[in-house]
Amino acid sequence: MRVRLTALYGGLVLVSGLVLLTVVYVLVRGTLTTQSIIDGVDEPDRPGSSGSPTGQPEPPDMQDGWLPGVAASAREAALDNILLSSTLAVAVLAALSVAVGWWVAGRVLRRLHRVTATARDLSWQDLRRRIAMDGPRDELKELADTFDELLSRLDQAFDAQRRFAANAAHELRTPLAIERTAIQVGLRDPTPDQLREVRDQLLETNRRSERLIDGLIVLARGDAGLATREPVDLAVVVDDVTERFAALAAEHEVTVAVDARPVRLAGDSALLDQLVSNLVQNAIRYNHPGGRVAVRTLTPVGVEVTNTGPRVPAGDVDRLFEPFQRGNATRTGSNSGAGLGLSIVRAIAHAHAGVITATPNPAGGLTIHVILPSS
Repeated sequence: MRVRLTALYGGLVLVSGLVLLTVVYVLVRGTLTTQSIIDGVDEPDRPGSSGSPTGQPEPPDMQDGWLPGVAASAREAALDNILLSSTLAVAVLAALSVAVGWWVAGRVLRRLHRVTATARDLSWQDLRRRIAMDGPRDELKELADTFDELLSRLDQAFDAQRRFAANAAHELRTPLAIERTAIQVGLRDPTPDQLREVRDQLLETNRRSERLIDGLIVLARGDAGLATREPVDLAVVVDDVTERFAALAAEHEVTVAVDARPVRLAGDSALLDQLVSNLVQNAIRYNHPGGRVAVRTLTPVGVEVTNTGPRVPAGDVDRLFEPFQRGNATRTGSNSGAGLGLSIVRAIAHAHAGVITATPNPAGGLTIHVILPSS
């Protein structure tokens, strides 16, 4: 690139010089005529008819017509001098432009080499390095800053992926340990009551593993984006979900209020059903007896779920949307779920190009807004 930039600089200067030389030469040639030279020369006074200062007859070569020939010769000599001098000047200027262009290109590309060297030295295990380019706010600094922002996003994504893998391994290892313990201890010398107890324990552990795997599949599907879209009415989804969880709400002694007005968008109906289901299920489970849950659709397109319950510190709200995070525990230790509910909601919202926000309520609980595009 440095050679190409130098050739470009030198070529532009050479072409510009040749164009300027041609224009100047044409203008001078048109202006410097034989007649203009003759007009600028005073002929000697010729007394009488001889025209000679001494009164003697002029030589043949000095008689009438001698001045136009001399003027034409002078004109050609002047034009040749101008052409030669200008050509030499353009050649020197082109040579200097090549030298200066090589130096300037090196100065410009030096900052670009810094970006390239940083990118070459990076690996997935070392994404914390930054270019941090200083200097004027030009295109190269904008490129370096954009590259730094990309590295920050990649670093966050890899950190989240590592945490997710570690948490998923932990969650999947727990039911296996429970099953192994139940088999080794409960079936060593079992009685009929112990067999029933081991059976129930294994079934519950199996259901827990199944819920976890289903959650991971939905989470991966949401992260992958939407393959197809279809018309969906959020009001119908909200009515179906709240009716489905009516028994769970009665079991937890929670009142659910619904305000579902027709709100239509293009999306994946199964994923949107999962989104509303997770929000309503979390709002019921993380509540207290006699608590309330309010579910309503938003205009132009969105859904809001508000619940009572324990107070949630404002600093813990973002953490709740990470996989395997719960309000009362960071990872395992709860049979109520796998800690993927809100992370699945966020993934589905992002798959629909939507935005999700959560705000702690002063009296306890959360208010979650999911805003989705209408088309």
